[in-house]
Amino acid sequence: MTVSQVVRDGGTIAYEVHGAGPLVVLAHGMGENRAAFRHLTPRLVAAGYRVASVDVRGHGDSSPHWPTYAPAEVGGDLLAVVRALGGGPATLVGSSSSGAGVVFAAADAPDLVSGIVQISPFVGAPKPNLAMRVAQAAVLRSPRLFGLFHNTLFPCGRPADDAAYRKEMVARLRGRMDAVRGVIAPVDPHWTARAPEVRQPVLVLMGTKDPDFPDPGAEARAARRQFAVAEARMIADSGHYPHADQPDATAADLTEFLTATARA
Repeated sequence: MTVSQVVRDGGTIAYEVHGAGPLVVLAHGMGENRAAFRHLTPRLVAAGYRVASVDVRGHGDSSPHWPTYAPAEVGGDLLAVVRALGGGPATLVGSSSSGAGVVFAAADAPDLVSGIVQISPFVGAPKPNLAMRVAQAAVLRSPRLFGLFHNTLFPCGRPADDAAYRKEMVARLRGRMDAVRGVIAPVDPHWTARAPEVRQPVLVLMGTKDPDFPDPGAEARAARRQFAVAEARMIADSGHYPHADQPDATAADLTEFLTATARA
């Protein structure tokens, strides 16, 4: 495994590349790192794609302690990776919090982005009660508590290596919880304000049992309606991370989308 770095204002962004073919760039959700896609990447490579999995700013092997973690900047980081890899165009895949970043990237640089995929995106801001707000505040400041929370997002099953992955994830979060808080901090404009500018094809993927949403199907449809050209698909028996708990089904939907949209 070779880890590459691209320089951005404020630090460096780490990524690794596998395979050959049209470029697909993967961006994980809050608190995770590029190993979140360890089960999806080989499936996409086998299908004939060049896959770059990125450590979102502040996470993994990317630099810690950035001045901002706004989705517009995360999108800019993904575009910097695309440029470093020859300018694409690329399909950008954003999981959870990174689902916002790929929208900004597609709107800002349509020549570099052939399509985007949102996995488990948040359309509206959650409205937690007081007890939930107190619990959330604790989770967002403690790697250990975040690890316990992360464990709850797999209600239907988990990969065989899930415990080992989570243990390493928690260890890598020590001293970096500002990034976990930062990637979900409210910002203006919200990604939904930029979505109408996206003219590339969009795929929304959502687990049918995603515990982050009272009605995952309704959330997926709400995300789809933000775009001019979009499709929403549900992954059966999956939680918040379908690329981890249902990688075969996720890869099948992704490769079908990529066949129609990805360009070498």
